[in-house]
Parts: sequence; C-alpha cells; structure tokens
Amino acid sequence: MSVMSYVAAAATRGFRGLLPPRSEFTELVRDHPKRNLTAGVTVAIIALPLALGYGVASGLGAAAGLTTAIVAGAVAAFFGGSNLQVSGPTGAMTAVLAPMVAAYGIGGVFTAAMLAGLMLVLVATTGIARYVRLIPAPVVEGFTAGIAGIIFFQQIPILLGQSADPTQKVTVGAWHSALSFVDTPRWTPVLIAVSVAAVTLIGAHRWPKIPFSLLSIIAATVIVGVFGLNTAEIGALPAMPPTPSASFLEWSAIPTLGGAAVTIAVICALESLLSATVADRMRGKGSRHDPNRELFGQGLANLVAPLFGGMPASAAISRTAVNVRAGATSRLSALTHAVGLGVLAIAAAPLVAHIPLAALAGVLIATAIRMLELGVLRTFGKVSRADGVVMLLTAVLTLVHDLLAAIAIGVAVAGISAIRQIAAATRAERVGHEGDIATFRLDGPLFFAVTHRLLHTFDEPPPSGAVVFRCAKVSTIDSSGALLLRDVIEALESAGKHVHLAGVREDHHRALTAVGVLPRLAETGRVHPHTPAAMAAARRQLGLAALAPAFRPGTAVVRGRETGVTRDGPATMCTGAVPTGRGRRLSAPGTGGRPRMAADPLARKAFAS
Repeated sequence: MSVMSYVAAAATRGFRGLLPPRSEFTELVRDHPKRNLTAGVTVAIIALPLALGYGVASGLGAAAGLTTAIVAGAVAAFFGGSNLQVSGPTGAMTAVLAPMVAAYGIGGVFTAAMLAGLMLVLVATTGIARYVRLIPAPVVEGFTAGIAGIIFFQQIPILLGQSADPTQKVTVGAWHSALSFVDTPRWTPVLIAVSVAAVTLIGAHRWPKIPFSLLSIIAATVIVGVFGLNTAEIGALPAMPPTPSASFLEWSAIPTLGGAAVTIAVICALESLLSATVADRMRGKGSRHDPNRELFGQGLANLVAPLFGGMPASAAISRTAVNVRAGATSRLSALTHAVGLGVLAIAAAPLVAHIPLAALAGVLIATAIRMLELGVLRTFGKVSRADGVVMLLTAVLTLVHDLLAAIAIGVAVAGISAIRQIAAATRAERVGHEGDIATFRLDGPLFFAVTHRLLHTFDEPPPSGAVVFRCAKVSTIDSSGALLLRDVIEALESAGKHVHLAGVREDHHRALTAVGVLPRLAETGRVHPHTPAAMAAARRQLGLAALAPAFRPGTAVVRGRETGVTRDGPATMCTGAVPTGRGRRLSAPGTGGRPRMAADPLARKAFAS
C-alpha cells in the first residue's frame, strides 16, 4: 500500500468515527422533548438580535448573520460533539471579519470560511483537537477581553451616527468618529444605543430570564417609526430561505486567503471547545463533549453556511449558557433554535427591515460589557503577576494588533513563565556528609531550563573522596538534563571523586544511556537501586569496608550502624543518631526490641526524605 493510500484509508476511518451514531437520533424524541423544544425557542428569541447585530458589524449585512444562525446552527447541532452547544455568528468572529471584508470582499470572506471549514474537518479526522484545549486560561481570558474591546469600539461610529473606514483599526475608527461627532453631532442614534444598552444590561442583571435585548430593540423600532426619527435602519432582507450558490468562489484568490482561513479556523476551534467545556460544567451529571466531533461539526457548518450567504460561524458561549439554563438535554434544543430563527426571519421580515442600526449597536455594546468578567480578571491578577501580565498582553495585542499574533505571543509568554516556575522547583542539595562521602539529593525535573543554574552548583567539588547522587525524586530528564548530569559527573571524576548514582528511575534509563552515563557507571558498579547500597559501595571503594556493616534490605544505615526497618523499605542515609553497636537494632526500653526513629531532628528529616 502506498503512502497516499495509507493516509487516505486512515482519514476514511477517522471520518467514519466522527459521524453521529444512530442512538443520538432516538434521543431527540425520547430525552425530554418538550423541555428541549422550550429551550430552543428561548434561545432563538435571544439569538435573533445578536445574529442581526453581528451580521451588520461584520460588514456582511444583517441577512448574513441571520442565515448563519439558521444554517450553521442546524449543521453544527446535528454533527457536533456536544448535545448542548448552540452555534452561529459570534462576537469574536465578527471582530476579525470587518477588516477581512475590506481587504478581500464578501466573496473572499466566504471562500476563506470554506477553507477554514475544510481545515477544521481535517484537524478533527487526525484526532488532535484535544490539544487545542491546552491554551492557558490567562490567554483565553485576555483574548476574550480583547474581543470585547473590538466589539465595543466597532459600535462607536454607529452610536455616534458617523461613518468609519473599515480598513482602519477599530480604535482609530472610533477616535475619528468621535472627532466627526464634535463637528456634526447626531443625538438620535446616541440616545437609542445608550438606552438599549442600559435596558439590556440592567434587565439581564435583575431579570435574566426575560429577553430584554429583543424587547428593547422592538421598543426602539416602534419609537423610531411612531415619531418619524431620522436614523439608519437595517433595510429589506433577501428572500428566505436563500438559494445555495457557489458563484462567489474565486479559485485564483485561494492562495492569498490562507492567513484569513487560519484565523477563522483558530477562532472557531477556540470558541467552540471553550463553549463546550463551559456547557459540560454547567450541566454536570456526566455531561462530556467529544472535541474531535465538535470541530468536525463546526467545520461542516463553515463549509455549508457560505453557500447560503452566511458568514463564518462558531459555537456561542452566551447562547449555549442560555440553552443549558433553559433545561436543554439534547441536540433537539439547538435544532429548534435554528428552525425557530427561520420562522422568525420569514414572519418578522417587514419589522426586521426597520430596526435601527443604533439599537443593534446598543445590544452589542451591552454584550461587550458583559464579556468582561471583572471578577475573573482580578482573580488571575491575584493568582500570580505572570498570569496577569499574560492576560493583559494578550488583550492589548488582540485589540490593537492581530488576534493570531496575540494568541501566539500569549501562549509563548505563558509557556516561558511556566518553565521558569518549574525550573525554580528543581533542587540539587547536599543532604549529608559522612566521613569522606558527600550525598546530594536531586529533586524535580532535569531539563534545559535548569542546566545553567545547576552546573554552577558544582563549580567547586565537595571536599570528599566520593559523591552519591540520590536520583529517586527526579521527575523527568530530557537530553539537556542528561548532558548536564554527564558533565557534572565527568568534572567530579576529573577532580578525583568517585561518583555513584542511587535510585535512578527506570523511565530515565533511556536518556542517561544515550549520553553514556548509565553504561559507564554500571560497568564499575556505581549504579544502585537505593541510597544505602550506594553508600556501602562508596565505602568499599574508599577502603572503608571495615568500618561499614553488611547491608541487608529492610534496614537503614546510620553512621555505619543499622537502625531497623523503615516505613518504605530501605531507608536513606542520615546522621546524628545514637550509635547502638555493630549489628544491633536501635530500640528503646519497653518497646520489646521494636525499632524506633532516632531522636535527632536531622536524622528524622533524613528518614522522611
């Protein structure tokens, strides 16, 4: 079988494993159908103003947002990996689409969305979706805060009744709109947007079950119509349902859309997997999503939605949360949400056409404010300064520069911070010096980040004839750590020291063998299963065998004498115990000869370690 055939066969097997099983179809009618239908209608009512607002904010139009909520919402609900997830247009996606529309046009954005969908399907078939969830929480929160800032500043020109250049950064566009407002103030859109935002925020806080965003939009539309206020409106929507078409595809432009497609795919993957995780936590009771199936469903949604004039989509955390709180237990609720939006789009099309853009801006401003969870942001700042820096850096870069760069830099800085913390936990400490034998305990991971610091620990060889390294508490060793240990051993041997290793874990043998440490020391009997054996061997090598007792498993050696059976088998070397004589057990009067721990604190500490 050729390589291509093998890859194709593997992809086919992976694809089949991502299709929904037959059991899920029966759950739609058996698992509390009335409750799921009610939850779906509730989500549809809340999703309508958001879908319209995100469509307008993206530059693709209100119809694109509504179509996305219907088509992508249905496809992702059917094929996705979560029973509770609700998908459609989102704020994070909207934040990056406006400049894409300006750069590539509507057809280019639709093409990029389909490319992103294909990428997500391929990622899902490889089974690596779970690694997307490894992005640190401060990066995710910073990314969310940055997106909230973008959404907020995107609405400023609409709120002020001014036009903005879509090719400019949103902060620059908001500033120019503010300057234009000073020259030509328009108070009607300001009053509408601020009123809608205030009603939405206050109402959602005090009465969260009432859809104040939709009610405030309806009220604003009625007031504008009754009083004949002059303000921009959505305009007539195209006929529903739309006819599928791929006429927008420009094959020659595909090579230039790679970056845009990757951006869409990354945002979709991050939002969808984060939303599914939130839904699982809210639902509890063993609820668990399949990350690969979730990306597969989102990929299909982004492949299909552009054919109907829809924008790139992903799972929506806020609508998913509403779905769970409304009592959803199966995919029927998300499917009902999509169907319900379709019915609303057809039945309410005349009213939708007259919705003021400022009212939608008010809803999105309220959404942006609610995205900023100040309690969570403060928590990260309190946990560690590094987490606060990562979160702030990611948020600022998302807002003023580029989302992908913000995530990449945030992950890199978080990774460096984590490496520093892990490296700080690594220790190489002298824990004993018996006669002419020095004992060092190595704790934590031996990896590239600690090599320079630990190497200086042994700049001056200890004044002893032999050195024992206790390696039982070394958690991991990479190639840099193995080379470090080799260099230290060679330096000590050059200074005339006999080096012994004790307690090397089996999973570390490969690294130490690869650099030549383990075979060379093992040939001369200097690799031992535990510290007492290493100490006995070091004494023999130094010609001190006459002073040392014969080692028996289950006993601990203290200044060349036995102290009895320890808690964990053979004990480690310690000093400061009271001699009891060669070959005798350390015991107290009235204990019946039972061994007891030495009274000296240093001895007890050595036993405990």
